[in-house]
Amino acid sequence: MSPAAKKTATKKTTTKTVSKKTASKSGGEKALVIVESPAKSKTIKKILGPNYTIEASLGHVRDLSSKNDLGFDVNNGFKPSFVILPEKKKVVSKLNSLAKESDKIYLASDPDREGEAIAWHVKEVLKVPEDKIFRIEFNEITPKAVKYAVEHYRQIDMDKVQAQQTRQILDKLVGYKLSPILWKQLGNYHLSAGRVQSVALRMICEREEEIDAFTPVEYWTISALLEKDGKPFEAELTKFVGSKIEINNEEEALKIKADLEKQNYTVSNVSKRETTRKPTAPFITSTLQREASSKLGYGVSKTMQIAQKLYEGIELEEGSVGLITYMRTDSVRISDDAQAMAKDFILNNYGENYYPSSPNTYGKKGKNVQDAHEAIRPSYPERTPESIKQYLTPEQYKLYKLIWNKFMSSQMASAKIANKTVDITAGDYELRTGSSKVVFDGFLKLYQDSEEEAEAKIPDLSEGDKLKLNDILPKQHFTQPPPRFSEASLVKALEEYGIGRPSTYASIITKIQQRQYVEKQDKALVPTFLGKTVCKQLVTQFTDIMDYAFTAGMEEKLDQIAEKKAVWNDVLQKFYDPFIDTVNDVMSNAQKIRIESDVTCPNCGRKMIVRTNRYGQQFLGCSGYPECKTILSLDKSGAVINNQEEPEKADEKCEKCGGDLYIKNGPYGRYTECAECKDRKSIVKSTGVTCPKCGEGEIIERRSKRGVMFFGCNKYPDCDFVLWNEPTGEKCPECGSLLTKRSLKSGEVIECSNRSCSYKAKQ
Repeated sequence: MSPAAKKTATKKTTTKTVSKKTASKSGGEKALVIVESPAKSKTIKKILGPNYTIEASLGHVRDLSSKNDLGFDVNNGFKPSFVILPEKKKVVSKLNSLAKESDKIYLASDPDREGEAIAWHVKEVLKVPEDKIFRIEFNEITPKAVKYAVEHYRQIDMDKVQAQQTRQILDKLVGYKLSPILWKQLGNYHLSAGRVQSVALRMICEREEEIDAFTPVEYWTISALLEKDGKPFEAELTKFVGSKIEINNEEEALKIKADLEKQNYTVSNVSKRETTRKPTAPFITSTLQREASSKLGYGVSKTMQIAQKLYEGIELEEGSVGLITYMRTDSVRISDDAQAMAKDFILNNYGENYYPSSPNTYGKKGKNVQDAHEAIRPSYPERTPESIKQYLTPEQYKLYKLIWNKFMSSQMASAKIANKTVDITAGDYELRTGSSKVVFDGFLKLYQDSEEEAEAKIPDLSEGDKLKLNDILPKQHFTQPPPRFSEASLVKALEEYGIGRPSTYASIITKIQQRQYVEKQDKALVPTFLGKTVCKQLVTQFTDIMDYAFTAGMEEKLDQIAEKKAVWNDVLQKFYDPFIDTVNDVMSNAQKIRIESDVTCPNCGRKMIVRTNRYGQQFLGCSGYPECKTILSLDKSGAVINNQEEPEKADEKCEKCGGDLYIKNGPYGRYTECAECKDRKSIVKSTGVTCPKCGEGEIIERRSKRGVMFFGCNKYPDCDFVLWNEPTGEKCPECGSLLTKRSLKSGEVIECSNRSCSYKAKQ
């Protein structure tokens, strides 16, 4: 047993002994409850009362040390070394101060592995007797759930902590070992690789390859516009001489149309049946993200941010109230209490017909499902969306309504649908039409998982009816390539492969966009040229790391660690040995890769090659460099920017040689280039505003080393005044600081540059 494990075992034994003695708390005892986010504090304080102090750790307080490179010793069972984060030293100091004044400390971080690890790290930095520290968790911030958690405290689950720690070490191993290879091969020190993010990138790149390779195939359909008793309707051609008909081109379609125009149309069969449509399970993280995307147009990160606020607490008339259960879950289970509350609400508001004969229960298939928590549901089912709408922002209201309707509908009776199918004969041809009608709406009264097709209105048809033909309508179609991933469909794909967990989906999708490997076009995720290049290198050289099944298998091993079915450092060792051999082999042979483009140099005709500047941006440079110094800028997709446009001639001459200067566009803005000596200078955009700090300089538009635009004094480095937004030249009417402007979708906003001033006005 490792020293850390012995220490933990000792702590568990000690705390168990003392917990019995302190189980009944006198009214005079003071308790400290440590949560992750300060947003929960008001809600929990209102529930627990004045004897409880609620303080936030603001997430993790410690991280792996960087002193010994990785923060863990690969030669000593991957023993980690943790240090307090510099920005959390004041937080830790305050937590210790409050802990020393408290009789009990409850660690109430989120109810998942990450939360368990945060609780353990907080416990490790508290300088108080360990028999005062307890772990509590709740799935919803309601009086019943919070008070129950306090009464049923437990010890920290070190198996969950070690599972999280293993994930952290795995991710750091992959990132720290693979990224330098990309730097060396692609000459870009801004690149990074990730254990899960790189696999998600592969999914997007492979889908793009499928789209590029797709060849559309033409096909036709034919409908007949028919009529009975003056009531028109459409029927689709389905068969010829009893077999399914396929129409491949216009010639075939027109021939069939001419033939159909000669036929008599008779109803040959009418079949009716009633089907039952059952409600689907309440939301889990992935299904909430998908539905919020399709119904509300919210991105994954936005959905989780809104849900987080609804979970932590909204200010209602009676104070802060947590409105939904924990939003990071892959379980569809709901509690007996919630089921009973839903039953009462349905019976009282909709009637007995809308409640099933026995309660609806749901089970999610898959061996990786964590069923410790409930599905996402309203904490108080009786709080309808309309009843609290006035307290919510429009976005909060829409998401809460989606969650409330989904949960309540999941407990309602099935809908009953009457379906009618009508077959029509026309010589050797068969056509079909039909309709469906909701005869009992059941759960559909509240929720539909997808947009229902408009009900086809057809007349009352009976077998043997003669029909009038009004027109034949041939339509040309082409097979479509698979769609690009949206954020929602990528989450679904990751879930189906077993890659990642509810708590990681949003961060995975955010990272690949921040790294500029993927960009969002409308709602579609499109790989950039850079993303395709990185993906190709990783897939070619690290088959296992980029393999879907391998990545999903690692998730299973993490689950096994949490369930005491695997030893964390054994799992790491089995991963590390073959991984590091591959890394060393690739690194020893790694050479800078010359990526040739299809573009020829406009000046000398040689091939242009992909290069990377010091800011990590890619461009095309002539392969004849240094004899030919021609470069072409690229956009994110790898397309050449303004390749065909004639550069604009500047009014002034080159300061070095007196040659003509031409104005060009680059990835970092406009610049001048001399036609003779190729000397370049950035074109500085002045705001015309005098620097308020030195009173002499002028504020100009500048760019950071990473290409981020900002505004600063042109007297730099003598004056270091900077702004992120463009100054207007006017002063704030409240504090006198400079006013700045920035553009939003809703319009331009004028706001004070002084962060402590709240002045803001829309133009």
